[in-house]
Amino acid sequence: MTMTKQALRVARMFDGERLVDGGVLVLLADGRITDVHRGRAEAPAGWPVREEPNGTLLPGLVDAHVHLCADAAPDALGRLAERPEADLDGVVEASLRTHLAAGVTTVRDLGDRRDAVLRWRGRGVRDDLPTVVASGAPLTSVGGHCWSLGGEASGVDGVREAVRRRAAAGADLVKVMASGGVFTPGTDTTRPQFTDGELTATLTRAHELGLPVTAHAHALSAVEQALRVGVDGIEHCTCVTPSGARVPGDLADRLARSGVAVCATLGTDPAVVTPPEVVAMAARAGLSEAALRDGVATLHRAGVRLVAGSDAGLGPAKPHGILPETLVEYVACGIPATAALASATSVGAEVCGLARRKGRIAPGFDADVLIVDGDPTSDIRALRRPLAVYRAGQPVG
Repeated sequence: MTMTKQALRVARMFDGERLVDGGVLVLLADGRITDVHRGRAEAPAGWPVREEPNGTLLPGLVDAHVHLCADAAPDALGRLAERPEADLDGVVEASLRTHLAAGVTTVRDLGDRRDAVLRWRGRGVRDDLPTVVASGAPLTSVGGHCWSLGGEASGVDGVREAVRRRAAAGADLVKVMASGGVFTPGTDTTRPQFTDGELTATLTRAHELGLPVTAHAHALSAVEQALRVGVDGIEHCTCVTPSGARVPGDLADRLARSGVAVCATLGTDPAVVTPPEVVAMAARAGLSEAALRDGVATLHRAGVRLVAGSDAGLGPAKPHGILPETLVEYVACGIPATAALASATSVGAEVCGLARRKGRIAPGFDADVLIVDGDPTSDIRALRRPLAVYRAGQPVG
């Protein structure tokens, strides 16, 4: 890949933590950010300059919860069991291109089919596509949520062996289905899928092998269990009970004190009408839009460490590249725009284990950057208007 030098001059910059206004010049070379100048600085001689007088420069976004093997068609995860293996590489690459066009330069895949994403990634580094952090097939109980993806395990010895296999396959983390899920018939979103002993064994073995553990948890009892055991992350955290979904204030306080990263997976395509059968499934699980937003608002008020992830790929309302809508939803829940942006940049990079390389605009960091039209700290919807995306210092598209 031929490396080039590029200077970017914009009106303002979100550096991963805060807004820097009054003009910024950022220099990219050899895949890295080499310098950041505030004010009206001049580019070095011979450097091409891209000017965006109303643009905001941000670190490339991090989507911390995607399913790259899923093509966002109806029942995308369910249909993976029958999908030919030869098709999956094409689906993964198409999914990644869509993310990149939306300004997402890093994704965390939390559930493929039988380690297909890990095998795809193992065939070589692709600087023309987003960086991929991946769990492989999610660890689930026998017949549990997403069992058809190939991650069934039971008993202490069974889950320890399942974790060992994921480490051997090159996984960056372990995803465990601590409760049932909406899209797997016969599973229960109100109850845990594993015993405390099994979940503890999963965590202990993963940490022995240097892997963090994040737990899919819809059930209130599963969230409580995950917190009790000490997982590193919780996906969804909707706190479903037989009477509905609500995040108790005292639980939110304990989650905040623990420092666990919570990925609430909000965000849908506003142009897509959710099919009645999906609405009915969610209603049966107690997962109304109002309940989900109220839960995220409660988590934010308590100071829970929130990371941004979209659950992209699950269906037509959850296409790849939908992360900007996740952040629009976060702001609608009362989260300040700067905190929402941090959840998808510096915090996302940290949760993905990439805090030294990604998620910030600073010298030495990867030249994965996004320019949007307008100021997303005053109107988060500016993320819907990307002007330019650079991956490893190269313009996309």
